[in-house]
Amino acid sequence: MAKNYLRGHPIEFINGEWVYCDTKKSTADTWQKRPCGHCGLPNTIEGHDGCLGALPGVMNACCGHGGKHEGAYVQFLDKTCIRHDDALEIMDVLKKYVRRSRNGKMEMY
Repeated sequence: MAKNYLRGHPIEFINGEWVYCDTKKSTADTWQKRPCGHCGLPNTIEGHDGCLGALPGVMNACCGHGGKHEGAYVQFLDKTCIRHDDALEIMDVLKKYVRRSRNGKMEMY
């Protein structure tokens, strides 16, 4: 049986589809509803990783969800991409300039 991880959660391939190991529910139907398997935070209202939110100057980013199985990355607006430990460092710097407002949205300082 094939096994992998999705957003920090162990998953397995059963009967032609990927399912979560703990619930056996389809990842295709439920992945957006589950919090990060590492930090436990849900996605932001905009759909970003809860621990990152919207980062300034960033097109896409992934925190890596706590494991080597899913590499962290930051893709900037010019489409350049930084991965792994360097991406985590960049995220930490960018997060210093963003705060979460009372309504859950991220705002620049």
